[in-house]
Amino acid sequence: MPSPERPGLRVNGRLTIPEGELVWRFSRSSGPGGQGVNTTDSRVELSWDVAASSVVSDSQRTLIADKLATRLAGGVLTVAASENRAQLRNREAARDRLAALVADALRPPGPKRRKTKPSRGSQERRLSAKKRRTDVKRLRRPPAE
Repeated sequence: MPSPERPGLRVNGRLTIPEGELVWRFSRSSGPGGQGVNTTDSRVELSWDVAASSVVSDSQRTLIADKLATRLAGGVLTVAASENRAQLRNREAARDRLAALVADALRPPGPKRRKTKPSRGSQERRLSAKKRRTDVKRLRRPPAE
């Protein structure tokens, strides 16, 4: 459902998913709402076909497919929102959730961990703790004859 004030879903500074690539589905929601739950379609599912998208490059598509492999079904990423009583708020929640998922998948990995070795003091503390534990267990044994 394209809206004039929203040309698409802004993921980050370089990527905006056009509204035409987003597929909305609405259904009845469980949860708060009283008798209105039985009559209004407030649950929202927002789907985006990553595999067929024209706005992501092949490298971005591969990155998204690798990081979100468990969330993709046939190359389609789907998020659902049903925590609010109003459909409009659930639509906003679904948009925010989808944008956050894609942005997180496209974020470059953090710096690699630098390997360090334990200090001499920490090694000595570890060995002395092991010796204390050994002594405690030795004292629990029945006396040798």
